[in-house]
Amino acid sequence: MTNNIHLNARVVAGYGRNFLIENIHGDRFLAYPRGKKSNCVVGDFIEYTNTEDSHSAEAVINTILPRTNLLLRQDQMRTKYFASNVDQVIFLVSCFPALNESQLSRALIACEQAHIPSQIFFNKIDLPGYTETKAQLTPYYQMGIPITEISIKTDSSRARERIQPILNNKISLVIGPSGSGKSSLLNLMVPHAHASVAEVSHALQSGRHTTTSTTLYWLDSQRQSGLVDSPGFQEFGLQQIQPAELAGLMLDIRSFLGGCRFYNCTHRHEPHCSVNQAYQDGKISQNRLDIYRSIYDEISTQKW
Repeated sequence: MTNNIHLNARVVAGYGRNFLIENIHGDRFLAYPRGKKSNCVVGDFIEYTNTEDSHSAEAVINTILPRTNLLLRQDQMRTKYFASNVDQVIFLVSCFPALNESQLSRALIACEQAHIPSQIFFNKIDLPGYTETKAQLTPYYQMGIPITEISIKTDSSRARERIQPILNNKISLVIGPSGSGKSSLLNLMVPHAHASVAEVSHALQSGRHTTTSTTLYWLDSQRQSGLVDSPGFQEFGLQQIQPAELAGLMLDIRSFLGGCRFYNCTHRHEPHCSVNQAYQDGKISQNRLDIYRSIYDEISTQKW
């Protein structure tokens, strides 16, 4: 028997320490990383070795090839990877569960640091609360972040018509809180995925976590357009970011940098701060400034 080394296999799903990989011919089979620790994520291109023979469904992941990008979130306890080598990140929000603007802001900041284009899908626009949610999204409209309004369940044809051009010829990572409609989006665009859609808990204002693993689904037979579905989350830590770089990762605040008296201005309490002046002039909202200051304080704590 001769072990075969293969290049350009892609990780398409992760299940703890086991991964589903896809070779250049589109064949999928299980693989596991060499060694006890693995930083493999969905989207990684890897080099692998067959463990038995040419008919074996098992493989060992030897090397992770260089990534173009990697989206992650990090708190003081652990780092959670979403996916790598994606073309865009779509953050799904809805009228219900209610929009968590801090969570949305954190995701957009992480995308900006990872140099991944991002946009927002505003789902469930048929529900009460549409006007209030759209008002919350005003700063993001003003920042130029693309926002697509859809109602996947009640107007699926229109939703598909609006979504399809955005997804064409791109690998799109979809993230968002539980209950926002990620599984419904997946079922709409990839019917064969048979994603489980959970009812939203009115008591908790969140959905059950119906996705337990991150998986790449192809939208076309050429494998040019794909959706990466990821588990819902409630927290989004940004400990990977240094305090001094935070303002530059928030698009509305970044446009007012450079005019502060102090070169190391934190934009929190210093005099003659161009960011605070923009806030006083009504060019930055109170909520956005509060989010900035809250995250700044959080990531300024000692990193262990």
